[in-house]
Amino acid sequence: MAYDITKVEVWAGDMVNRPGTLARVLEAMAGGGADLEFVIARRVNDNTSRGFFAPIKGKKQQEAAKDVGLQKAAGLRALRIEGPNKPGLGAMMTRAIAGAGVNLRGLSAAAIGKRSVCYIAFDSEEDAKQAGRVLKKLLGGK
Repeated sequence: MAYDITKVEVWAGDMVNRPGTLARVLEAMAGGGADLEFVIARRVNDNTSRGFFAPIKGKKQQEAAKDVGLQKAAGLRALRIEGPNKPGLGAMMTRAIAGAGVNLRGLSAAAIGKRSVCYIAFDSEEDAKQAGRVLKKLLGGK
């Protein structure tokens, strides 16, 4: 079974680190029609948290994101890899990307049952394209 390998635009923003702030951002995104598949939120310091969100598509979702202080993540290009889960998949993918001389900016992955999804971030469009080619060859992606 082939893997789906697609480019994804990630949005990000800093938030006040207080109860309910992330809920307000997620409610605004839901109100704008976003069906988020990817959310990472982390504390930066006692006063600030940072969140990453995807996908955000279309004008209504983008306006909702902007209204709560999100913007396209500057200098970050990402690939989304979805397909069958198997032991060592992450190691295989990251080794193949490293073998092509491409450095990762970040990685987030999860598996549910027999399916997996992985988001890999890169510093440049060229790095993301090169990694995409490598992963399609490795995984038989489309």
